[in-house]
Amino acid sequence: MQFFCLELFPFLVLLGVSLSFLVCIGESAIELTENDTIPAVFVFGDSIVDTGNNNNLKTIFKVNYPPYGQDFMGGKPTGRFSNGKVPSDLIAEELGIKPLLPAYLDPSLQAQDLVTGVNFASGGAGYDPLTSDLASVLSLSDQLEMFKEYIMKLEGIVGEERTSQILRNSLVTVVTGSNDVTNTYFGSPLRKSIYDVPSYADLMVSSASSFVQDLYGLGLRRIGVFGLPPIGCLPSQRTLKGGVTRKCVDSYNQMCQLFNKKLSNELNLISSRLPEARMIYLDIYNLPLDVIHNPEKYGFGISNIGCCGTGTIEVAFLCKCTCSNVSEYVFWDSFHLTEKAYRLLVHQILEQYMKDFICEKPFC
Repeated sequence: MQFFCLELFPFLVLLGVSLSFLVCIGESAIELTENDTIPAVFVFGDSIVDTGNNNNLKTIFKVNYPPYGQDFMGGKPTGRFSNGKVPSDLIAEELGIKPLLPAYLDPSLQAQDLVTGVNFASGGAGYDPLTSDLASVLSLSDQLEMFKEYIMKLEGIVGEERTSQILRNSLVTVVTGSNDVTNTYFGSPLRKSIYDVPSYADLMVSSASSFVQDLYGLGLRRIGVFGLPPIGCLPSQRTLKGGVTRKCVDSYNQMCQLFNKKLSNELNLISSRLPEARMIYLDIYNLPLDVIHNPEKYGFGISNIGCCGTGTIEVAFLCKCTCSNVSEYVFWDSFHLTEKAYRLLVHQILEQYMKDFICEKPFC
């Protein structure tokens, strides 16, 4: 059974802004009215957005050791699957909420951290419960239970009315699914012997649908769900399944596109029938694919291998040494992006989708 793979680079975006706040993205700015408030950010998902929840779990899916975090503040490994900040941090940073999004299980978490949002993501997780079980990490069900506990703590700090207000106006992102494809479906016989590609995509979408509706039931309204990236073009998958020339794996990418279409349709359906719901599908397939195929266009030089080790297969504990010019690389290891690449993608995601979270029905 293969466990080389963690997950990709989609990252769910939680967008929030406070009274009369201008969200500046490059040269553009989104001005929210005085009625639009985004007080906090919440993230659920996998290693693309995990900021350290796995650190004390008994799992190989954790990176609280060098060289991870070499470009983080103080060069400190914190459990983030990159050389520096990850999308969760960057979203909160760009929105002016706070510079880092702490892990909910961080033992140093303070009461004031809860008010502006925390991170529940767990590296190695997936929509399929089996995915998280195989990796011995926190499933989406586990993350949901932690969120329920969080709500009780927040009510103790700011009261029920203010808690309800924070939840209703905060921005939530869900980023997962890559491990389902690489590890659980293509990486083992446990699902492939039962499901064909379309039916397994349906299983994933069904799980995603239930999860976002559970979040809605707990009071959240602005929920962005990332689709799958072009998994077949990850360095590790090119090495394992791309042949001698390490081509992108078409069958993996085709499955991602199928899932993305089904997910988008499901989120549109849910959003149309739930009052005040902003269930937004976030496309994280096309831009990353263009970055991988045309790295120079975006200020990179190398996109077919990662900075870590040989760049072809190393991830997590296999990552022992790194390149000397990380700014040239799209990928940090064979599965996760560098902070520079994440910054580019978060910037574009916010620019493209922010308006969808703040518009009023039926004008969306």
